[in-house]
Amino acid sequence: MAERRFPGWGTDPLAELNDLIGRMGTLLESTMGGAMGAMTEGMAWSPLADLSETDDAYLVEVEVPGVKREDLDIEMTERELTITGEFKERQRTGMLRRSTRRTGRFEYRAALPGDISPENVEATLEGGVLTVKVPKADAAKPRRIEITSGQ
Repeated sequence: MAERRFPGWGTDPLAELNDLIGRMGTLLESTMGGAMGAMTEGMAWSPLADLSETDDAYLVEVEVPGVKREDLDIEMTERELTITGEFKERQRTGMLRRSTRRTGRFEYRAALPGDISPENVEATLEGGVLTVKVPKADAAKPRRIEITSGQ
C-alpha cells in the first residue's frame, strides 16, 4: 500500500500536529516550571505512538519506557482502541533540580478505519514499546482478482 502524502506535510499531518502540541507543552513546562504542572495535574496526556496498516492487520506501537505490564490497560470497542496507563514517579534521594519527563496517567485512543476482528487482538511489551496487533476482519482484507481471457 503506497503512503499517502499531504502537500506541505509529511505522511500524517495529525501526528505532526500532536507532536507540535507536545513540544509546545514541554516549552511551557520549562518556562513556567511548577505552575504548568499544577494547571495540568490530574489530566491524562497521550504518549508518542505509531499506527500502521498491513494487508491483514492494524499495528499500534506506543512508547511507554519504564511502564510495567500491570500498569497498562487495553480496551477495544467496535473500531476504537484505547490504551491507558501510568508513568509512576520514582523515589529519589536529594533535590530534583529539573525534570522534563512526563509522569502520571496517560491515554492513547485510535479509531481504526476498517472492519476488525476484536477477538484476536494481540499485545506485547518489549523494550519500552507496547505493540498492539488488531487483525482485520476477513471482509476487510484485500482480495486478489484473477483476470481471465475474454474469449
